[in-house]
Amino acid sequence: MSTTDTAEPTTVKAYLRPIDAAGLAAFAAKGKANPASRGTNKVHTVMEGQYRSLSTVGNHAPVLVDEPLHLFGQDTAPAPGEIVLSGLGGCIAVGVTAVATWKGVKLSKLEVFLEGDIGNPAAWGAGGALEKTPPEMGFQAIRVKVLVEGDAPREVLDEIVKHANHYSPVANSMRNPIPFEISMG
Repeated sequence: MSTTDTAEPTTVKAYLRPIDAAGLAAFAAKGKANPASRGTNKVHTVMEGQYRSLSTVGNHAPVLVDEPLHLFGQDTAPAPGEIVLSGLGGCIAVGVTAVATWKGVKLSKLEVFLEGDIGNPAAWGAGGALEKTPPEMGFQAIRVKVLVEGDAPREVLDEIVKHANHYSPVANSMRNPIPFEISMG
C-alpha cells in the first residue's frame, strides 16, 4: 500500500447480551395457550429503624429503602418512590429487550430515564393535609424517556418501545387501578 492509498475505517458494533429467543417463544406460547395465567411476586420487608428498611426477594441481597434527610430518614438508600420508578424502568427495559428479540432486532444500547412527580402533603397520614383522597396522593405524573439503538431503523425501534410500554406489567399496574388489600399478620 502506498502512502497515497487510504484504508477504509472499520466500525465495530457491540450488541447487548441477548436473551434466549427460543425460551422467550416457548414462554409466549404458554401465555397464548393460557391467557389467564398469573405469577406471584413475594417480598418480605423488615424495618430497621427510622425509615430504613430491607426488603428481601428470594435468595437475593436485600433491597435497601430509606428516606432523604429532609423527610427524616438517613438518606442511606433510595426512597420508596425511587424504588418504584426503578422497578418501572427495569420492566420497560425487559419489555423492550423481549420485543426486540421477538422481532429479530439486536440492540446495542438501551437506557431508560424516569422522573416521577410525587408529593406527600399528608405526611404519610400522620397529621398532614388530611383532606387528601387516594387519587391525589402518590405519583401524579411519570415521564419516561427510552434511549435505544440497534440494527433496525428508528421507526422500528420506536414501535418496539411503544409495544413494550403497552404490555409492561409494571407500567400497567401504575396506570390502572388494581385491587389492593392490607391486613394484620
